[in-house]
Amino acid sequence: MLDVRRMQVLRAVVTSGSVTAAAANLGYTPSAVSQQIAALEKEAGIELLERFGRGVRPTAAGRLLTEHAAVIGRQVAEAETALADLRAGRTGRIAVRYFATAGADLVAPALARFRAEHPGVRVDLRIADGTPDEEADVTLVVRPRDGGGDTSRAGLRLVHLVDDPYRAVLPRGHPLADRRTALDLGALAGEPWVGSERPGPCLDAVLEACAAAGFAPDVAVECEEYAAAQGFVAAGLGIALIPLLGLGGHHPHVVVRRLRGPEPVRSIHAAVRESSMALPAVRGLLTALREERPPGSRSVRTGRGP
Repeated sequence: MLDVRRMQVLRAVVTSGSVTAAAANLGYTPSAVSQQIAALEKEAGIELLERFGRGVRPTAAGRLLTEHAAVIGRQVAEAETALADLRAGRTGRIAVRYFATAGADLVAPALARFRAEHPGVRVDLRIADGTPDEEADVTLVVRPRDGGGDTSRAGLRLVHLVDDPYRAVLPRGHPLADRRTALDLGALAGEPWVGSERPGPCLDAVLEACAAAGFAPDVAVECEEYAAAQGFVAAGLGIALIPLLGLGGHHPHVVVRRLRGPEPVRSIHAAVRESSMALPAVRGLLTALREERPPGSRSVRTGRGP
């Protein structure tokens, strides 16, 4: 196998016309240059230089390797420039996975800001189910506030982004709908519920809050889609708890109220590949996600740096 560094020494000799001049340009001794050329000729199995006057000139094989050395030199320079751009966050590609309700009010505005600040970085954005994707640089997930869960395994770091509080969704005409202050969660204990969450960390946040308030919800209608849950509530089939990011447009026949005692909250994190944390572009995207403020969430914003 040909040694690329020795090929660059050969190129220096050919372009300067002598071993002595090449040694001066490279900062080597003439004997060191001669040793490098001799080693390269042994690797190539053919003579690369021949004496010409007081200097040397390349053989046909020497010219061939010199041409390739020039190409390699340009490619290395381009690689170094590209690497510097990547390290500085000017170029690159980031793979991001997000779950549906984080899209419109969190990911979209954060990504718009990020692209304005990093126009040379391509973002591969795809929807997922909220399970950490080890092939992605960043995956948005819901986890307990303390960051526990399966992302603690090696290779992934959990970065807190935002706390997304749940709101009570009541049918218009409900006895509690006219209250302008936050509702006590316990006041909903005797109500039929429209279950808006599938089993997982989002449902866990609701059940834990209800347990803290001293009851378990009586689920009359099972539903795993927030818009449909509003429809069931509007029809008078029960009340529902829906996170702010999941509310989107309100159904015209429902009323949304804040909760307290306690307020259920789902905590949104970014599961980030450890190796990707070193990339300025990834850190810039995390900053944009943390600093984006979804509608109605200013009072619960608690994101911190990675």
